[in-house]
Amino acid sequence: MIAIELVETVRATAASTLHALAPLAEPAPKGIDTEGVVTFFASKIAPILLAVLGVIFIGRASRGEISKVLTSSAIAIVGLAFIAGAATLFFIGDYLIDLIFE
Repeated sequence: MIAIELVETVRATAASTLHALAPLAEPAPKGIDTEGVVTFFASKIAPILLAVLGVIFIGRASRGEISKVLTSSAIAIVGLAFIAGAATLFFIGDYLIDLIFE
């Protein structure tokens, strides 16, 4: 009789403890914050890379390698144009999807 009451008391205590701890559990992640990642790269990484390119171009220009600087600058400008075009297509595609599936 005492053993049965002891088991029931332990079971009730364990159930109430688990019930009390349930709200403390962290919710499952819902996905990756891609907007945060893109914002981080656009605000932190891209300016640093552009500054490094600028230092390289200035260093080459000071040594008299103007043709290499112009070639590299043209390649960088074309690359930035491709990146801007890709971002534009992303927003246009998002707009078209919203327009079609509304």
